[in-house]
Amino acid sequence: MRIGIDTNVLVRYLAQDDPRQSLLARHFIEKQLSPSSPGHISLVALAEMVWVLSTRYAATREQLIATVATLASDARFVVQDEPAVWLALEACEQHAIDLPDALLHHVDRHHGCAQTVTFDRRAARYSGFQLLESAT
Repeated sequence: MRIGIDTNVLVRYLAQDDPRQSLLARHFIEKQLSPSSPGHISLVALAEMVWVLSTRYAATREQLIATVATLASDARFVVQDEPAVWLALEACEQHAIDLPDALLHHVDRHHGCAQTVTFDRRAARYSGFQLLESAT
């Protein structure tokens, strides 16, 4: 049976910044999760985790990519839409696209979208995004 994991548990586990909660998160993940009873990481929790680690802990792009890859490859976790997550990580390594934008696009593609519209000019440089500029 899968167990959903909230963003704050992931952050406490990764950042080890709160003695009590970090200990509880580490114990939960390392002692209670297993391949037969994995923790489920939703895309919402994954995106929130990336945002918290980058804004509060100044994690670099490379650190974020490595963190998400580590979680996605750990048998104690099941990541929602994992194939799209791996494609997003690959895109981040090969192109100048932020991880949240890459996740958004590849999850959209995974669910049958031909493109992702955006006002973000930087994201629009990545294939698969369409800059929304005019109402024609």
